[in-house]
Amino acid sequence: MKVTVIDAGVGNLGNVARALSAVGAEVAVTREAEAIAASRCLVLPGVGAFRPPREALRGEPEAALREALAAGAWLLGICVGFQILFEEGEEHGVTDGLGLLPGRVTRLPEEVILPHMGWNRLATRTEHPLLATLPAQAWFYFVHSYAPHEVPATSVLAEATHGRTFPAVAGRGRVLGTQFHPEKSDRAGLALLARFLELAHGDRPAARP
Repeated sequence: MKVTVIDAGVGNLGNVARALSAVGAEVAVTREAEAIAASRCLVLPGVGAFRPPREALRGEPEAALREALAAGAWLLGICVGFQILFEEGEEHGVTDGLGLLPGRVTRLPEEVILPHMGWNRLATRTEHPLLATLPAQAWFYFVHSYAPHEVPATSVLAEATHGRTFPAVAGRGRVLGTQFHPEKSDRAGLALLARFLELAHGDRPAARP
C-alpha cells in the first residue's frame, strides 16, 4: 500500500516513515508537486510552529495537494500538519491555514504547563472508521502548546483535555488528522496508522501492529 509523506520542511519524517513501513506501507517522502498530485494516500507531518510548514506549502505543493484531494486522495495530518488543515492559526501572529477543516488553532490556557507534552487519553465523540480498531483506553503521545478551537461538532472525532478540551482527532470526508503523534504512540498509534491505510486503500488490510 503506497503512501506519500509530504515534506513541508518540519516534522519527524523518518519516524513517520518508519511507523508507516511497520504497518505495511510502501513510503515515499517528497515535496515534489507532481508526486503529491499523483498520490491517493497522503500524510502531512509537522512539528514546531504553525507558520513555517504553512508557508512551505504555498504555491505548487498546495495546488498539488488540492489536486490530489479533488481526484479522491485521502489525507492524514499529524500535529502541526493537522493544525494547518484548519482555517487559521494564531501562533506568532495570525496565519491562514489550508481551510480543509473548519476552525481555528489557538493557544492552550496559560494556567497549565505548556507545552502539553506526554501521554493523554482520548474521549471519542463521533463513531468513525478511523477509530474503530483502536485499543480500549488507549494512550497517545502529545507535544503542543496550540490546538484546534471552535471546531463544529460534526468534525470532531475525539477529544483530549489539557487546560481546555480540544479536538485530538478531527476530520471531514477524506481529510483526517490527529493532534497527537501516532508514530510515537506505541501500538495504539500504529493501529491508527494501519487503519488510515486501510481506509485510503479501500479497506485492504494493513499489517497488524
